[in-house]
Order: sequence, then structure tokens, then C-alpha cells
Amino acid sequence: MLTFDVIAFAQLSVHELYSILTLRQLVFSVEQRCAYLDCDDKDQASLHLLGRNASGRLLAYARLLPPGVSYPESSIGRVVCHPDVRRTGTGQRLMQEAIHKTRQAFGSGAIRIGGQLYLQRFYEELGFVGIGLPYDEDGIPHLEMLLPAPS
Repeated sequence: MLTFDVIAFAQLSVHELYSILTLRQLVFSVEQRCAYLDCDDKDQASLHLLGRNASGRLLAYARLLPPGVSYPESSIGRVVCHPDVRRTGTGQRLMQEAIHKTRQAFGSGAIRIGGQLYLQRFYEELGFVGIGLPYDEDGIPHLEMLLPAPS
């Protein structure tokens, strides 16, 4: 069971920030063997969704970006689950929470993501629709996807 908290960058403790960066590096740099600059100056403008277990261990994370930071719409990025909780439904729960918290913070408009192409079906099951053509980002195929505003 995970507990989710949304924290603005300036309110993150150094320990929380360290846990976030460690999880992002573990998956995006080490596991996916992708050398890229994770610190892209968007964290400061974002809200940070942390999913922790009962002992406080960070197991799920997403970055919630206001409109105008990455896209004209609000967006969700750096979506990551620790390898220990994969295939347990944690990713779906993380994204459902991220969608809810993004709309709560930035309004009920559309949400745009740049998702890894192999996760297209996962995001489609959450209501996202692929737009445009796949593109390469740091050697990994991605696809922009849009979750329409609720009717």
C-alpha cells in the first residue's frame, strides 16, 4: 500500500529530493542505459508526486508540470516505479493519482505527455490518445499523447 504526497520543489526536504533523483537515475539512466541530463530546470516549476510505502521508501514518482513549462497544456513527466513494484498495478495507480493531482492543481484541461512508445497501450488504457509520429528522445522512441479534458 502506497501513500501519495504532492510537494512543491521548494518544500522538498533534501532527503526527499535525494530519493527522487536516486529513483530517476536507477531507472532512466542505469536500467535503461540512457545517458542524459535529468536535471533540466523543470523540477523547480513542478509539483512532485511521491508514492511511499509504510516505511517511507519511495517506490513511485511523477513530476506534475503546469501549463507552459513543457507544453501549452499541463503535463506529467518522469513517471517511474521502482523495479520492486513493477507488475503490481503501482504504475496505473501512480498515473491515476498524477492525473487527479494535475487537474486539481492546474485545472481540468487536457494533459499532454511524452511517453515511451513501448508504453503506448498502458497510457491509452488511461485515456491518452497518441498524437503525431513517434520521435527519438535520448535514443528511446517516444510518442506525444494527450488526455482530453473531461466532458
